[in-house]
Amino acid sequence: MDTSSDGSGRGSSGVPGLGSSGGSGLGSAVVPAWAGALAGLCAALVALGVAQLVAGFTAPAAFPVIAVGDALVDAAPAPVKDWAIRTFGENDKPVLVAGVFVVLLAVAAGLGILARRKLWYGGAGLALLGLAGGAAVLTRPDAGQFDVLPTLVGLLAGYWTLKWLLGRATTTTTTAVESAEQPPVQWAPGMELSFDRRRLFTGAGGAVVVAGAGAALGRAWSTGDGVESARRSLTLPAAASPAGPLPAGVDLKLPGLTPFVTPNQDFYRVDTALIVPRVDPAEWRLRIHGLVDRPIELTYDDLLKRPLTEADITLTCVSNEVGGPYAGNARWLGVPMADLLRQAGVAAGADMLLSTSQDGWTCGTPLDVVLDGRDALFAVAMNGEVLPVTHGFPVRQVVPGLYGYVSATKWVVDVKVTRFDRDEAYWTPRGWSARGPIKTQSRIDLPRDGAQLPKGRTKIAGVAWAQHKGVEAVEVRIGGGPWQQARLAATPGPDTWRQWELDWDAVAGTHTIEVRATDATGYTQTPQRAEPAPDGAAGWHAVRVSVLA
Repeated sequence: MDTSSDGSGRGSSGVPGLGSSGGSGLGSAVVPAWAGALAGLCAALVALGVAQLVAGFTAPAAFPVIAVGDALVDAAPAPVKDWAIRTFGENDKPVLVAGVFVVLLAVAAGLGILARRKLWYGGAGLALLGLAGGAAVLTRPDAGQFDVLPTLVGLLAGYWTLKWLLGRATTTTTTAVESAEQPPVQWAPGMELSFDRRRLFTGAGGAVVVAGAGAALGRAWSTGDGVESARRSLTLPAAASPAGPLPAGVDLKLPGLTPFVTPNQDFYRVDTALIVPRVDPAEWRLRIHGLVDRPIELTYDDLLKRPLTEADITLTCVSNEVGGPYAGNARWLGVPMADLLRQAGVAAGADMLLSTSQDGWTCGTPLDVVLDGRDALFAVAMNGEVLPVTHGFPVRQVVPGLYGYVSATKWVVDVKVTRFDRDEAYWTPRGWSARGPIKTQSRIDLPRDGAQLPKGRTKIAGVAWAQHKGVEAVEVRIGGGPWQQARLAATPGPDTWRQWELDWDAVAGTHTIEVRATDATGYTQTPQRAEPAPDGAAGWHAVRVSVLA
């Protein structure tokens, strides 16, 4: 317990255990450790709630927890990212944000315990947390000058809450007679400090209410910015080059088999962004520059005035394991990328497009692939509706035959025509291949791994893909026996996956079912397994099933 130099046992504020207004806490002998931890937790919650409220008015991505999470995503080595995707799938980002919250609250609880002795311990700790959050916010590629405000205002609110709660946790009692000249808040002989559990709990309850209200209002404001309403109000022009109806027999319509067209809400997502960028189409611009003769800049309206092309294209993520779910097929509508590049006039020697998302993510796409005649698009629609926000509204790239990390930039705003020996995209320095052509793959959807089946006739079915080459054959092997040709569904072209099926007279026992595909170039999948890094997984997909006697 701090005392003044006169040895009287009084703190310089005049109350035992309370130091000067600039720096003392309440005395660990008065406030128990659990109460200090509670005060620290509530202070952190208020800081975060207020920060989210302010971020709702400035920029949602300026919320410090999100900024710190984004920084961790960028700093994490590729094996850690791969593990997170394999373990948590599309929930890897919420898990990361939850982890940041847990660490912050644990640190705040410790700061509350320290602040019982000296309040400035807690203040200094909160300031360090604020510095880390502010640095993460300001180093974001799209950071603005006011983006640090959520962190600063939240930090001040958290410090005030910590001081207020620790003050409420104590009451004074006295056996001395108070004179008119000595107000009750001043220390007098016989006055003592005691812990007040009720006042702490009521104050903590109020702090939690404030934190929750701030967070709710901040989220509501940030998601109610009019982007979704602007999206819903759009009516897109018809395609100048429509894809036409799908051929008969393109979907085998077997229960449990992946449908040929993936519904938008089921289409896979693997983002680096913790908060989906929300771009107003009225403010969106696409800049094409670099090694070009005539740099151009387009508005959304400019883009929609150009002839639109419709195409069925399957996209695949390079992080997809053999037999994994990160592939999906959709009908896309957009402007051919080649048309805009030719308008800009690509200079001799250029071999790469470095595209940039609204949130600063970059992607390197081989130029020759975009110019070779395939349906590489600046897409504005997906499966007959305006591009969903989560899939890149207002505009994203779609390039058949390349993994998404080198082709499928969502929320694209900038394309620099350059060279691979001059520029690197986001994933290349993290150990991934610079070019990323999709490998021929096949997957068993029916039966599922571990399934128990009755004896007799059953279906083995799945999908196979070899984008921009096309799937020519699928073979199935059961229990190490001979390969059998599966029946292929129809396909609209070489840029989509293809369903397949095989009838099997199942006999009792445990069986391993394997599948392999052959593409139009004559290449048949290798049995050699390869991890996704650095250029995509390889190997045969297999499931193990039990047939009941």
